[in-house]
Amino acid sequence: MIWLTWRQHRKQAFFTLLGFAALAALMVPIGLSMRHSYADLGLAECVRQLNDPNVAGATREACEAGFHRFTNRYGSLNLVAVLLLTLPVLVGLFWGAPLVAREVEHGTHRFVWTQGVGRTRWALVKFGLVGAGALLAAVCYGLGMSWWVDPLTQSAREGRLGMIVFDLQGVVPIGYTLFAVALGIFAGTVWKRMLPAMGITLAAFIGVRAAVAILARPHYQPAETLTFPIDGTSEPRMERGDWILSQGIRDAGGTMVAPDTRIMCPPGGRGPTGQVCGAELGLKPGAYNWQLYQPADRFWLFQGIETGIFVALAALLLYLALRRIRRIA
Repeated sequence: MIWLTWRQHRKQAFFTLLGFAALAALMVPIGLSMRHSYADLGLAECVRQLNDPNVAGATREACEAGFHRFTNRYGSLNLVAVLLLTLPVLVGLFWGAPLVAREVEHGTHRFVWTQGVGRTRWALVKFGLVGAGALLAAVCYGLGMSWWVDPLTQSAREGRLGMIVFDLQGVVPIGYTLFAVALGIFAGTVWKRMLPAMGITLAAFIGVRAAVAILARPHYQPAETLTFPIDGTSEPRMERGDWILSQGIRDAGGTMVAPDTRIMCPPGGRGPTGQVCGAELGLKPGAYNWQLYQPADRFWLFQGIETGIFVALAALLLYLALRRIRRIA
């Protein structure tokens, strides 16, 4: 049964390896170029210095200018990163969805199940071999993307918790890939034709991924709050890479009066023209800046939580798919 499964899927394995080779040929030179520029601009030392609350203002400005130059040079690669997010679902579409749907659509499942191979054994061998291949591909993808995207995350203000780069690196690609494969397998047991199963897999994967990223991820841990006055010599130092969820200006009673903004005025509460600080917004004495954020050091905790969610969903879908296979005529 293992040999038969390998014979059925060896072309998929070959094209997957070919795709990885082509991707590496494209991404490795870009990654080396980014790392070379990152080192030439001295940004590694800047990351260390900017996390020091006692760093001089001139050093901070020079480092911010270096990060700005790096972002201008490589900021367009964020579009490439968006395309790379689709790779896990492609594995689900071309490995998971055809696994059962193609057999049932062509009627070959009847031949296999009447040759001494039970449905459960057939499903477990197929699921296991394809799942192992998907797991290996996901590990290689996660390691490669972590290496490639590291200079971009280090130079970005939001760091590794940013919406796109978080999904590309670490261990979450493993969870995404296993979920995509399991979703494709389950869809193939419900819609027993390959194209509808692939369409349902794509739509469901996008929907679940978006729901988890937007609705669940910001709440994996209670967010922390930072407040500071609207007038003063400097604003409080936040660690580079903190994920700001929300910010704004609140009045003395805590009511949000100006969302998605902040004000920093000179000591004394008056601007260059002598106008009271915040008067154009109708602010009264006691108003302050407010931020809600997730600290940068929670990256691996969030990675583990999100990976666990998608691995659990994958296990549930495979269990449901196994039950559905027992009912296929």
